[in-house]
Amino acid sequence: MVSVITGGAGGMGLATAKVIGREQPVVLCDVRAERLDAAATVLKDLDVTAITCDVTDRDAVVKLFEEAAGIGPVTSVIHAAGVSPSMGDADYVMRTNAIGTVNVNEVFYEVAAQGAAIVNVASMAAHLLPEEMIPADRFPEAMQDTNAFLAAMAGVCEPMPAELRSGIAYAVSKAFVRWYSSSQAERFNGRGLRIVSVSPGSIDTEMGRLEAEAGAGALVADAAVPRWGEPEEMADLLAFCVSDRAGYLTGTDILNDGGVVASVRERARLASHG
Repeated sequence: MVSVITGGAGGMGLATAKVIGREQPVVLCDVRAERLDAAATVLKDLDVTAITCDVTDRDAVVKLFEEAAGIGPVTSVIHAAGVSPSMGDADYVMRTNAIGTVNVNEVFYEVAAQGAAIVNVASMAAHLLPEEMIPADRFPEAMQDTNAFLAAMAGVCEPMPAELRSGIAYAVSKAFVRWYSSSQAERFNGRGLRIVSVSPGSIDTEMGRLEAEAGAGALVADAAVPRWGEPEEMADLLAFCVSDRAGYLTGTDILNDGGVVASVRERARLASHG
């Protein structure tokens, strides 16, 4: 039994590896080799295999799962690989977060053993984006025609002011992750697989702090729980989602954001009532 963790070199992925690695071998994947080496050193007491992999490259993802299957049957995947708005332009954010999710999940669907589970990391940003800004009718194209999907998503982002485009792409890409994890649940169940998404709030990771400097920190100060989430708080939830104890959990999104979305919505309701 092997668990694959994408984006495993830091933040939530690394924290989750520490939890899952106590019980089974872990295949850690990340696009940055030097960070992967550092993570493997941190986890040296566990059974960890580190593999460099770009999740936007379907062939690389196939190879990742082939190597994992060579160790043992793949029974769980934590798909934590993703980028935030400060890490690139809108196309890069969309390609990494949305197409990366399709690649990892579709390859998992093809090769995973019955009873296996995958959890995809979405974001509270998907919950804060107004419904009318989510082009869900174009989401299925991501599985059929990557270029058409990316063109449709660019059509949402490009009319926005330049400084907002990456942020909109991030929120839309994470809305896609939520949609995919829900819409594919019945298909996955046909092969005995579970699929879930988790939407973290502002988590105290390198990526999270990058966004704090870009303005996300204000949301934390106003949350019901006015602090940053810890990677370990996300890790235990992610590990639970793919465990046998969560055998009834599929096709849904779990929002774990310290109450940010609840606070924002209630304030908006009170403001609208003057």
